[in-house]
Amino acid sequence: MTFLAKPAVIKVRVALKKSGLKDSVMELEQTAKTAVEAASALGCPVGAIIKSLVFVIDRRMVMALVAGDHRCIQDNLPTAFNIKGSVRKANAGEVKDITGFTIGGVSPVGLTNPLPIVIDRSLKRFDDLFAAGGHPHAVFPIAFNDLQRMTDGIVSWNIAKPDQDIPAKNAPLKRSATFLKGKIREK
Repeated sequence: MTFLAKPAVIKVRVALKKSGLKDSVMELEQTAKTAVEAASALGCPVGAIIKSLVFVIDRRMVMALVAGDHRCIQDNLPTAFNIKGSVRKANAGEVKDITGFTIGGVSPVGLTNPLPIVIDRSLKRFDDLFAAGGHPHAVFPIAFNDLQRMTDGIVSWNIAKPDQDIPAKNAPLKRSATFLKGKIREK
């Protein structure tokens, strides 16, 4: 059986189609359980990988979508969601129950239960992002605006910081119109 025919992956494919996007879930030969593995399999920067992380604030389940080259700042999540309480990472059983996905393949779309979602603003650095497609061997490309629209996520600068363990390979900066061939443009 192909990974694309797994029930969890089909949920993601259906969610993409229902939102007006094409079914772009790809099957990978190598596993994409981590952001580093996914980036290696896709040949893209680690930061372009969307980590779907589930947390519990007080007793409320939430999801943070964080760039692969960043770490979530758990202590900032209550403020981002406007929820009071202590924060802890959800365990594997809780993640499976609330999302319908197993850790390593948690998709930000096609969730079994709706969750409040916050999105790391640093993901906007990339034109092409990649998210888990419901299985560790399935991913799909998505633009930042489509990700925000599909998840109805809150965009925040304050939920993540660069991961010092991952070498920074940021998307190239776009050249400013102020500069032309290394010289300041005359106005």
